[in-house]
Amino acid sequence: MLRRAARALWDCVSWVCATLVVVGCRYDFALNEILWSGVVEYMLAACLLQLIVGTLLMLYRGRYRTATFEESLGLALTMGVVGVLLGMMFVVFADPRTFPRATAVLTPPIALLMMAAGRWAHRALRDRGGRPANAERVLIYGAGDAGYQLVRLIASDSSSPYRVVGFIDDSRNRRNLRLLGVPVVGGRDRMVDAASSRGATTVILAITKATADLVREIADMTEAAGLRFLVLPPLDELIGGRVRLSDIREVDIADLLGRRQIDTNLGEIAGYLTDRVVLITGAGGSIGSELARQVHRFGPRELVLLDRDESALHSVQLSIYGQGLLNTPDIVLADIRDSKALSEIFALHRPEVVFHAAALKHLPMLEQYPEEGWKTNVIGTLNVLRAAEANGCVRFVNISTDKAADPTSVLGKTKQLAEQLTAWYAGRSVGTYLSVRFGNVLGSRGSMLDTFTTQIEAGGPVTVTHPDVTRFFMTIPEACELTIQAAAIGEPGEVLVLDMGEPVRILDVAKRLIAQSKTHVEIAFIGLRQGEKLHETLFGADESGQYKGHPLICHVPVEPLEPRLLQKGSTSLVDMSRLSQSIQTVGALARSV
Repeated sequence: MLRRAARALWDCVSWVCATLVVVGCRYDFALNEILWSGVVEYMLAACLLQLIVGTLLMLYRGRYRTATFEESLGLALTMGVVGVLLGMMFVVFADPRTFPRATAVLTPPIALLMMAAGRWAHRALRDRGGRPANAERVLIYGAGDAGYQLVRLIASDSSSPYRVVGFIDDSRNRRNLRLLGVPVVGGRDRMVDAASSRGATTVILAITKATADLVREIADMTEAAGLRFLVLPPLDELIGGRVRLSDIREVDIADLLGRRQIDTNLGEIAGYLTDRVVLITGAGGSIGSELARQVHRFGPRELVLLDRDESALHSVQLSIYGQGLLNTPDIVLADIRDSKALSEIFALHRPEVVFHAAALKHLPMLEQYPEEGWKTNVIGTLNVLRAAEANGCVRFVNISTDKAADPTSVLGKTKQLAEQLTAWYAGRSVGTYLSVRFGNVLGSRGSMLDTFTTQIEAGGPVTVTHPDVTRFFMTIPEACELTIQAAAIGEPGEVLVLDMGEPVRILDVAKRLIAQSKTHVEIAFIGLRQGEKLHETLFGADESGQYKGHPLICHVPVEPLEPRLLQKGSTSLVDMSRLSQSIQTVGALARSV
């Protein structure tokens, strides 16, 4: 309230001073007593109207922050209204013998300039003197929109822990640019020198569409120079596309491996999800829970979350609805191996869209217990397919893996069979039944990142199977967003293969995580595990696909498999596991000799 009163008082002082400036410059203060009386009346009327109009237009009621563009517009509007009213009172209707008319014409613009100057001077002093003495001196990499938003936020927040001392930008068109008084000091080749000369200890990457190559290059440069490296998240993670100070974070492995922006056709997605009953199996898992969160944004009539892990269901319900009471029929505790339970659940909810994410996924475990992989990944998928078809499901999406392409493991073979079963049901069902195939997902439960992080925290060693082993990676949100988009454009029986970018060497990931931890941890090579490939592929040797409706989604036809032929598959899985174990044993003996 005190600040608002001070602004109102300053505006009145501006009117008085502006009037006196005009009288002095125009009339040299040589006015008779009658004209001086008119001038005093003008000043009093101006102050009174300024307070009334400013209050009505919210200028003194907390609508605007001081010295912002929005307040400047509000101030100009207020001045325009007050100036017109004063002009009518003292020019149109007043006797020229009692008031110098030039005063009513010249005073308003001068008063507006004084009001604005006072506000900007106040903000400049506040921003200059309000920064903590121990504020971290930073360079902002990127002088675009995100960089400008960031420096403005830091400048306007007196409690900000940062002090911007320069911008780094590779565009030659911005070399002479200054944003809020902060200059662009050069491109990336000048970054380390600029940090040293200006005392900066931190570099903040303010490019929300930065490529993984750029992030890696800047990370390597800052790491070598002993600088701290922070980033803004990708654009799709910013609320409303606006930058907040809380968005600044440490760089993580997802930034270093890929930050691709996905072009999603919301119209296609909303058409098959909005106001529909959607069921997700494996809804408590890493992929299933993120799918649930993204699907929920499109307003399904009912979102049924099915999993056999009650704790996982509690977590996903809490993340979506803000409560985890587990007492509603849309939270379903069931195992996809139980065909009878699935039939009852599908008959009760009659889902129109099904995302089948439930699966056993750990390759070494399924090599030891191939029958378990058979029961869940094959028979479980068959149970879900049968229940979906029997209850009129119009869109069925089976979540698969790159290990289904030319499979050499039990995991790969079971997921390949699941793809073929889905293709068979696509040929006899009225809806669209398809599979979506992608590689490793960053941050999923039990993933490589979890393993490496735990090993580093324990002091090592970090175990890598082979120095040259590579894998495809994508983030969980990216995988789920592309999965939802793929379901909108896929045709019955297809496998839609998501573009994973270039494969990444696991050894490089391990080294990067160790470097980020700033600890000395050894790396141990343990050899490829049973059924594991040195390099994964997204397509089988006999598969060929084409890109149709989305640049990151490839359509691949798959050979359907009739369910009655599955008994042969069970034996082949066990044989495959035993063969893999035999090969592994012989290889180990040969190496020991």
